[in-house]
Parts: sequence; C-alpha cells; structure tokens
Amino acid sequence: MSERPDQRTRLRVGIDVGGTNTDAVVLDETDAVVATAKRPTSPDVTEGLRAALDAVLGELDDPSLVTRVMLGTTHATNAILERRALGRVAVLRLGAPATTSVPPLSDWPADLKDVVAAGTAIVRGGHFVDGRPIAPLDTDAVKRFLAEVGSGADAIAVAGVFSPGSADQENLVAEIIRAELGDVAVSLSHEIGSLGLLERENATVLNAALYGVARDVTTALQDALESRGLKVETFFAQNDGTLMAVDYAARYPVLTIGSGPANSLRGAAYLSGVEDAIVADVGGTSTDLGVLVGGFPRESAAAVEIGGVTTNFRMPDILSIALGGGTMVGAEPRSVGYRIGQEALVFGGPTPTMTDAAVAVGRGVVGTHGVPDRWRDRLAEAVARADELVADAVDRVALGKADRPLIAVGGGALLLAEHIPGASEVIRPRHAEVANAVGAAIALASGRLETIVPTGNGGAARAALIEKAKEEAAARAVAAGADPASVQIVELSEIPLSYLPEPAVRLQVKAAGPLSR
Repeated sequence: MSERPDQRTRLRVGIDVGGTNTDAVVLDETDAVVATAKRPTSPDVTEGLRAALDAVLGELDDPSLVTRVMLGTTHATNAILERRALGRVAVLRLGAPATTSVPPLSDWPADLKDVVAAGTAIVRGGHFVDGRPIAPLDTDAVKRFLAEVGSGADAIAVAGVFSPGSADQENLVAEIIRAELGDVAVSLSHEIGSLGLLERENATVLNAALYGVARDVTTALQDALESRGLKVETFFAQNDGTLMAVDYAARYPVLTIGSGPANSLRGAAYLSGVEDAIVADVGGTSTDLGVLVGGFPRESAAAVEIGGVTTNFRMPDILSIALGGGTMVGAEPRSVGYRIGQEALVFGGPTPTMTDAAVAVGRGVVGTHGVPDRWRDRLAEAVARADELVADAVDRVALGKADRPLIAVGGGALLLAEHIPGASEVIRPRHAEVANAVGAAIALASGRLETIVPTGNGGAARAALIEKAKEEAAARAVAAGADPASVQIVELSEIPLSYLPEPAVRLQVKAAGPLSR
C-alpha cells in the first residue's frame, strides 16, 4: 500500500520480524506512513526480511530518498531458544569469598550451558551495597583464568557483586583482558542489567554469547541494503521501545530481545494518538497484551526468563496468550504460522483456523474462499472461547483499572470483538496491521543507568551524584544514536535501601531523544 510522498523528503524504513510475518513501513519526515508491506517470515528469517524490504521499496518512486532503516528482529531470541549460532563464553565473577556457594550458570538448562560455557571462575573482589569493597580485586587470579581460557572463548563475561553501584573493578578487569588476550569481546554486567547478581550475570553471559548473532544480522541487513543500492544509517529496536545504533547493538545484542512487543506498543500509541491504554497485538501465533503509560510500554517488575535462564534487564510487561490468526481450531494450541496463506480455509486450504472463525462470524473479510457451512457452528464456538480468553487476559493486565481503552493492532486484530469486558472501548487505528514496524520507525534513542547513591553526606553531595548519573544516562543515549542537543531525562526514580550502615537510595535514570539528523 502506498501514499506518494513529496519527492524532496527524506524517508525511513521500519521493519519488524515476527514469528508469522515480517512487516515493513516507510515513513516520511512528518512521520506519515507512505508505504506498507507484510510478508511471511521465512524459516531463516533473513529472506522474509528481504522480501518485505523489497516490497516497500518497490512502492517508492525514488528509493534513494531512504536515509535510515530501523529493525526489530527475533534473531537473538531464536538463537537462545534454539541453542544455535551462540558463542562460547568464559564467565568471570568478582565475588569471592562472598558468593562461592552458587557458581556461575548453576541454574542454566544443561543443553544451553553445554553450548555456551567455555569455563567459569570466581575471584576475590566485588562490593557491598554501600560501595565498600568485599575484598581487593585479585588481579593475579584474573590473569590465571584468562591464561587457562586462552583461545577457547569467543567472549568474556564479567560480573561483579553490586557493580552497578561501583563499576571500577569490572572496568579494571576489562583492561586486563585486553592486555592479556587482545581484541576479544568483553561483556560487563554493570552495562547490561540491574541489581541482583545472578540475574545480571546471566544477562551478561547471554549478551556475550550473542555477539556473533548480532554480527551476522548486521551483515545480512547491510548486504540486503547495499545490494539494492541504499546507503543508509541502520538502527536496531530494543526492549523498551527505543532504538540503538548498529555499533551499540553490536555491544549489547541481548537488549534486542523483547523488541517486537515494545515496537507494537509504541506503534499503537503513535497510530491511535492514545498514550495510556491496553494494547492487544494479535499475530499469527499469539496475542501479546501490554499497557502503555505515557506512550511507552509499562516495564515488568519481575525477573524475565529467556530460554530457561532468569535475567533482570528491562523488558516490557507483556502477557502472551496462545491465540492468533493462524491458531488451529479444535487442536491443542498450535498455529499454522507463516503457512496460513496455504493452510487456512479462506485461502483454499484444509485447516480451520481462528482467521476462518473471525470471517465466519462476520468480524472481517479475508481470503479468496468462503467458509464451508459445515464448519460454521464449530468456528462460532471457537470465537466464543477466544472472547473469554481475551477478556480474562485484559483483566489480568489491567490490574483492576477498567477505564482504559484497548488498541487492537496486528495482522490478526479482526479476531477481537468490538466490545471487550475490562476495556472502555476498542480502538482500531489505520495501519494497525503494521503497528510493530511503525513503532520501530518512530522510536527514540535512549540510555539508562541504575546505581546506588549514598544520601547521608548532605544534600549538595547527593544532588551532585544524581546529576552525574543523569549525565551518564544522557551519554549512553547519545552513544545509542540520540541527538545530544535534544536528549532529555524521561525517567528518574529513587528507591530507599534499608538496613545499611549509611542511608542510600537505588537510583534509576533513563534519558531519551530523537535521532541525530
């Protein structure tokens, strides 16, 4: 679908790779949608991405006007779930003698640990919550571990106790690694996760294991763009609905996990003009429900499990239910996925799906064939069950607040009823079927910092530390691609910490801004 832009305008492309479809959009400088495309996600993901890209570029009079491409991808998630293309990681914890009872990776699934682990060690070091060292860093032990690992690791993951509050030991270890092993990839936990050693360590190891995946995705995308004669800036969507530049994504690939739902929520906010709402993104395999707060996804307060590994980095608070356009009627929750165009009844296939059910009860017109009469009663029953499932999910994400509207997006949004208990109204914005790609295209760049700030040294000292944290968060946003002149602090929270010798707060700061011109 195309709406011809002013040919003098610069354009940008947003792409989101989902489990069933890969969506692409083109936006102009006013954020108006000028072209959209939806193509089946291929088994290798990359071919579906290229097909969607070709489709939207083919609708433009002059594709050379495209200056930026934003990608939300499932590559990292798939690599972890399928245990493939992951690098070997040596894990170094700075935390002896305090943390030796629970070794690194001890809660990992055995098959994933076998693929990733290239050796682990716990050396003397780490900090207390108030910044005092547990023990001096044992640099000799660090060097011995690195000598043992040698060339057997593709990357090194370093996690220190309470390093988000005191990162000096992790930074020193990074210098030692470069001196001992040269140009090996290093993942530092204070840059990845928040407080909570084991979860932060897990996220750091996953990040290190994904360096090769990030490199392959970046190369594939750049090759696809260059083969089409495009010289553009490339950005990757991350978990909180914001963007990061390619070099930043190469350092923190684990932050792309969860980008799909975040893109959908951001796109829903933009397309509808509503910043506080429930969003239901109905895909081919599942329906993801989340909550918009001020136009951004509400973040999960709970630890997030990825491929059997518990982590604690920021992720949108998403409830997924096994209901999608490709969900098979009368079977265990299974989906025909990207084969819906061949399998569903309305496309002349043999398999009754929820898309067929929505068509049968008059919620939309899709496909090239009518629904056979013999299926109609059974499909109507499936719709009734699906409505109950959606109402229950809305009640769970609403947390008792029933005055929010629900924004219906995604290619399977026709499954949703016009009135849903627990929502004040159902909004179906234009271009809702590609909201996830729109979310990628409009996103800001951001940076985040979490640290511990002592508050017992007087107001001036506390204010200076908070200001320093703001500056670091802003610097991270600029490193992710934000315009330095436009970066703003969009979130600042202080959580008092109890049972410490000196009063302190847990400080969380987020900065965000539009991309540099």
